[in-house]
Amino acid sequence: MESHIEHRVRQLQQQLTDHNYHYHVLDDPKISDAEYDRLMQELIHLETAHPELKTPDSPTQRVGGAPLPAFDHAEHTLPMLSLDNAFSDQDILEFHARMVKNIGSSDILYTAEPKLDGVAIELRYENGVLVQAVTRGDGLVGEVVTDNVRTIRSVPLGVRRDMLPCPGLLEVRGEVYISRAGFQELNRQRENRGEPVFANPRNAAAGSLRQLDSTITASRPLDLFVYGRGQVDGLVFDSQAGFLDALTALGFPVNPLVKKQISIEQALAFYRELIEIRPDLPYEIDGMVIKVDRVAFQEMLGEKIKSPRWAVACKFAAVEEITRITDIVVQVGRTGTLTPVAVLEPVQVGGVTVSRATLHNMDEIRKKDIRIGDNALVTRAGDVIPKVVSILPADRTGRERKFDMPSLCPVCRSQVQRLEGESAVKCINAACPAQRKERIRHFASKKGFDIEGLGKKLVEQLVDEGLLTSFADLFTLNQAQLIPLERMAEKSAHNLVTAIDKARRISMRRFIFALGIDHTGEHAARLLARRFDTLEDLMAASREDLEAIHGLGTITADAIAGFFANPDNRALITRLTRSGVHIVNSLSEPAGPKDHVFAGKTVVLTGTLAAMTRGEAKKRLLDLGAKVTGSVSKNTDFLVAGTDAGSKLAKAMALNVPILDEDRFMTLLES
Repeated sequence: MESHIEHRVRQLQQQLTDHNYHYHVLDDPKISDAEYDRLMQELIHLETAHPELKTPDSPTQRVGGAPLPAFDHAEHTLPMLSLDNAFSDQDILEFHARMVKNIGSSDILYTAEPKLDGVAIELRYENGVLVQAVTRGDGLVGEVVTDNVRTIRSVPLGVRRDMLPCPGLLEVRGEVYISRAGFQELNRQRENRGEPVFANPRNAAAGSLRQLDSTITASRPLDLFVYGRGQVDGLVFDSQAGFLDALTALGFPVNPLVKKQISIEQALAFYRELIEIRPDLPYEIDGMVIKVDRVAFQEMLGEKIKSPRWAVACKFAAVEEITRITDIVVQVGRTGTLTPVAVLEPVQVGGVTVSRATLHNMDEIRKKDIRIGDNALVTRAGDVIPKVVSILPADRTGRERKFDMPSLCPVCRSQVQRLEGESAVKCINAACPAQRKERIRHFASKKGFDIEGLGKKLVEQLVDEGLLTSFADLFTLNQAQLIPLERMAEKSAHNLVTAIDKARRISMRRFIFALGIDHTGEHAARLLARRFDTLEDLMAASREDLEAIHGLGTITADAIAGFFANPDNRALITRLTRSGVHIVNSLSEPAGPKDHVFAGKTVVLTGTLAAMTRGEAKKRLLDLGAKVTGSVSKNTDFLVAGTDAGSKLAKAMALNVPILDEDRFMTLLES
């Protein structure tokens, strides 16, 4: 190959990468879009003729590839935690007071940034090149969407190497979003093609990011701002502000409105400023995030099960609209709980048409004195779930009607009960068709068995026709039973039977979730799958075994133990396994030798180890039966301190926690 061709390819790759940086990070484009497109076409032509010159971080890798059959899943090296919420100045000041108390100093600075209403993503770079992109998922495991993320112009395919040393490993977290203008144009195009429009920019971004065909994603106006980190090796910083500066230098787009190293008073002022400028921003935001700036303080504060203690999301007041409650109906959930729902005259709330809003229970209705016929103030809690904030008594005409919960289940006509100490009213008939339908829908949902084509209407039809009495019956359905059903032809019946057959192999985590055990969601299901190798082990576990699992809780442990103690539930599981359902568990962690020094101990890692990464050390400890946590407390059994150990070391010394240097740690690992 002629050297001038390779030289031109490398020159074009660098030029286009630099132009992306100036356009998306610095907001300072150096060439026109037409000139950019000309350079891109030249590079595509040269790389097509000489494919050996194509690199993983070449700008041409943004065009999208062949469709995927399904998304793979990947575990986050460090959990992608959610944030606690604050809704007022008082809430923010109370957060600051907790920081002062826990840190023992009032000298605390914060970094604050707009909270984008988009989709959280983690980007993993190895030796400066993007190798993986994973959605947040449940915080522990997400979907691998690397091919789709490569199509986003503001995502660096490789870090800039001219200002900072290239980190060996860098996990960057951010928000994928669609601008207001991009959203309007996308919906205009869809409307012209006769396609359904998206409800809001966040839904559009989420739908675009989860396309199995990345060429579709490439056609959508997705963008990115970064703000956080997972595991980082080879990049030095001691503050959130310093980390964001480093990201900018490496070529990542950081929101230009970020306020760095400010006081709590300045954070409050910024919160009010964002409320004022929110309507004029080119993208949707639903609040402000403030983070304790010093990394040493962050490590000292640590994390709770689902959120860090050192950050809070300061949410804006939700958009509220007035509409009329035309009726109150009752829905029956899969656990038998009767939920009153307000039927509303349709109203636009924050860009979404709302026609129903949950009223939770009778206590809520009495507290707010809600009546059929009332004019009500309606919002979307968290900008998502429709909710009646209050009614307008001054608008009453005297024709409004009070509502009472029925004494009989509206579906099966069985007696209902209000259990002692609970606000919920329940239908206690386990054979209630409404409960059965909801249990089957939950079982077949995406987070459960993910049976494609088994929607709400079809589930209702199958139950009403007597073809499904429980979710175990799904795996005995055949085409001959399905074809006579309304809106079900031979091809549809074949597709459904094929989808059911495909779902017979399932992970233990999703199987546990699919069972619909009270108080047992995705997070609890994952904890159980980690703790128990097989379903048989879980079914044999005592309440005490379950309560000992960190993060599970007594109420959940009781619900799980009670579920598996029920002979009917055990019979259902037996039917499932005999129908060919095969449960695999890739999450269970070896318990390790019972007599090892680390077995059953709580260990914290800090600093840098010479012999292995902290991720490798964590895996070794987990294999030996230890529990590895991120913060030091009185319950910590050992702190492993590598070089440059920070505030965790000081806290461990203050609490008299045994401290292991690397040599002693390695000796104990091998003992």
